[in-house]
Amino acid sequence: MLKLYRDSFSGLSRSIWLLALVLLINRAGTMVIPFMTVYLTTILGFSFSQAGVVMMFFGFGSVLGSLWGGWLTDRIGYYHIMFWTLFLSGLMFIVLAQVTAFVPLCITIFILSLIADAYRPANYAATAAYSKPANLTRSFSLLRIAVNLGFSVGPAIGGYLAASVGFKALFWADGLTCVMASLLLLVFLPYRKQPKRVIKEEETLQPVRSAYRDTPYLIFVGMIMLSAMAFLQLFTAVPVFLKKELLLSEGQIGALLALNGFLIALTEMPVVFKFDGRFKRINLVILGTLLIGLSFCAFLLPLPAVLLGILSILLITAGEIFNMPFANTIAMDRATDRNRGQYMALYAMAFSIAHIVAPFMGMYIAENHGWPILWLVLFSLCFFALLGFWSLDRYVVRQRAMA
Repeated sequence: MLKLYRDSFSGLSRSIWLLALVLLINRAGTMVIPFMTVYLTTILGFSFSQAGVVMMFFGFGSVLGSLWGGWLTDRIGYYHIMFWTLFLSGLMFIVLAQVTAFVPLCITIFILSLIADAYRPANYAATAAYSKPANLTRSFSLLRIAVNLGFSVGPAIGGYLAASVGFKALFWADGLTCVMASLLLLVFLPYRKQPKRVIKEEETLQPVRSAYRDTPYLIFVGMIMLSAMAFLQLFTAVPVFLKKELLLSEGQIGALLALNGFLIALTEMPVVFKFDGRFKRINLVILGTLLIGLSFCAFLLPLPAVLLGILSILLITAGEIFNMPFANTIAMDRATDRNRGQYMALYAMAFSIAHIVAPFMGMYIAENHGWPILWLVLFSLCFFALLGFWSLDRYVVRQRAMA
């Protein structure tokens, strides 16, 4: 077991480790978003539908931020985008703490996500630039481990702060850790001008493939969006269900969300190391999508509240481990170094669109049709997505056979 851990983490570049450190500090302060729907419905007194609308504006900003971030990454490079999005989003979290009215809050959270999600395409591009091709999936996994290790700390601290100090403390903690992460980026990963890529003459005769005209990739991104619409309920509808229906405290909710991050940090890298190259990546994505869907069906079982929460977290964590790192690599392999920002912007946009639809959809269904219907709808989304992944794989295999 020790050898497995050592081998799974070996061979990664120093810069990838430094990127992971920045993400770890940033995500250790992730406290606002997991508790945002609880904050809106219990502290500000918003209805479920109003809370869903606020989170929709978060998603609108996320979509535009992903596109904007990808466009800027292809033109001015990933480094500056990463620094300024971290720094400015930290300031916006502090501003958000001062806003309580419905319309101003929608506008503020839109601006926050517009800035914050421009970071994602730049971070994807930086990971590809600093990683060897053979280590790309493990590099993505290391960064996801940093994210989830931080996330295992953030919600737990956030639940404690919300219960003992108040929800306003979450905004300040989240904002200050974003600013700290941006400064750590400057200290630990100083800017170095990248050497200009020399384009061979024959390359100029071949047009760069546009992500917007790559039909199989667009279908893949669409299926990612459907599975993300289900997965993101972990941060919107599920905390409200745990609070209002299962009567768990903020501390217990934070601990359950922290369990997700802790398990990913503990197991994802060895799993990726053992499975990558031995199984088709698309099949692993299909397995992960199925497990995510089953995690919501767990809430239909007649079990005690805490056990229900734990079982659901175990299933969605396993699904996340098989789905996301391998999906990242599939998307990155489709791009070239001349259009990587464009491809990864579309990939990030799948999650951004899910951020628009998922909160309102989840809260609306729960409020108007009940929680059991919501869990069945989410499973159906995942099942449709895995069928899409499977059909796309069959199509690609047939096209290669005909070529």
